[in-house]
Amino acid sequence: MGVRCSKLTFCWWSNSHHNFNVPHSSDLENGGKDEGESVPSFTEFKLEELRSAASGFTSDNIVSEHGEKAPNVVYRGKLDDGRFIAIKRFHRSAWPDTRQFLEEARAVGQLRSEKLANLIGCCCEGDERLLVAEFMPNDTLSKHLFHWETQPLKWAMRLRVALHLAQAMEHCSSRGRSLYHDLNAYRILFDQDCNPRLSCFGLMKNSRDGKSYSTNLAFTPPEYMRTGRISPESVIYSFGTLLLDLLSGKHIPPSHALDLIRGKNFQMLTDSNLEGHFSNDDGTELVRLASRCLQYEARERPNARSLVSALAPLQKETQVPSHVLMGISLGSTSPKDSLSLTPLGDACSRLDLTAMHEILEDIGYKDDEGIANELSFQVWTSQIQETLNCKKRGDTAFRAKDFSTAIKCYTQFTDDGTMVSPTVFGRRSLCYLMSDMHQEALADAMQAQVVSPEWPTSFYLQAAALFSLGMDNDAKETLKDGTSLEAKWKKH
Repeated sequence: MGVRCSKLTFCWWSNSHHNFNVPHSSDLENGGKDEGESVPSFTEFKLEELRSAASGFTSDNIVSEHGEKAPNVVYRGKLDDGRFIAIKRFHRSAWPDTRQFLEEARAVGQLRSEKLANLIGCCCEGDERLLVAEFMPNDTLSKHLFHWETQPLKWAMRLRVALHLAQAMEHCSSRGRSLYHDLNAYRILFDQDCNPRLSCFGLMKNSRDGKSYSTNLAFTPPEYMRTGRISPESVIYSFGTLLLDLLSGKHIPPSHALDLIRGKNFQMLTDSNLEGHFSNDDGTELVRLASRCLQYEARERPNARSLVSALAPLQKETQVPSHVLMGISLGSTSPKDSLSLTPLGDACSRLDLTAMHEILEDIGYKDDEGIANELSFQVWTSQIQETLNCKKRGDTAFRAKDFSTAIKCYTQFTDDGTMVSPTVFGRRSLCYLMSDMHQEALADAMQAQVVSPEWPTSFYLQAAALFSLGMDNDAKETLKDGTSLEAKWKKH
């Protein structure tokens, strides 16, 4: 591939030796249409941005079970940066007061927790009112508890759900948001790791999109029946009904459950699919806690903090990941994660741009070694210094995360034509990704591959750009190619 440089850490080929056939943006547009703790800051999205993310709000993108029931429609969407989102769409009549809608959304958006499916934005344009939350890909508690296909939800996982829900409620209460509308098994969602989270949508108050509770009066808190208003104690009552759901695997009306409890007929309350898989003491404790939550007098019910204290000691198999307890392979919900990826490959697969920047900065230019051409002494002395200075200025800006300046400097370097560096193309590709210029990022990653056909980093960066463009199938294949090439590199 050329002559290895000696005593130089940065090497290059003459640009005149290569013809870079980079696809035009229109070609890329026609090329493919397949499809935490670090929660993004709250954003007020443009309607067109969300319309595009949800493919025009088509019926194909409706999520039937994402913490909401009809008529509240929730759509699955994908932003330009590759993030999947859940979009709840109202009509203006649900929130006629624009200021109230925005204030509520911003307030709920501040309640960041790993126990919540967090609200990350909203949109208020014309008659449209939209909420944007983190997308939870592994369905709802309702599906896993009542409509399971391969195995019933394990006892340890049911206890984990109860604790996570209590912790979510306690977190919200401690920040002055103790009201939650229509808490039920549809409102509990499972994230990419199958950890249970509480949907943020029920934290919005004063909307006119329907009553606070479902029309099934058998599950409605008694005080709501009297006053039509919910209170923090009403939410605890609903938590009690969920404890019954978890215990029985069925949706048992609280009045019937309390009759069974008074008659000490616990066997009728417990899920027969779990027979022999939990102790009587654990079952009795959960029944006792549910009955406390379902007290007729609201003041006699426990608060969220005491629920957390009661549930924490009951936890089983605490070291076992949630996806293992649920019998769900992470690879089945996220094929790109099924590869055994290097740190850079993993960061690119997750579009973790910060991690990608750190890794590329750490690698430096060592992968450019061995990529060289023979330049005449005259060319070296007359043209090289300014070109080198452009690269140095670009590297300084790259290190400082001044990506627009880095793009300008690296462009001066590449446009000079005297030298070519795959690392410069790789760094500029990441700068373009950081600047939401996904087509340009892909083009640079492809140029890096032309310069160094066996360089794994160029494939990883192509995969990141392809994921950003929504070309997921192509991205996954490119990720595999990069992983295969890196394995070969390590053998040599």
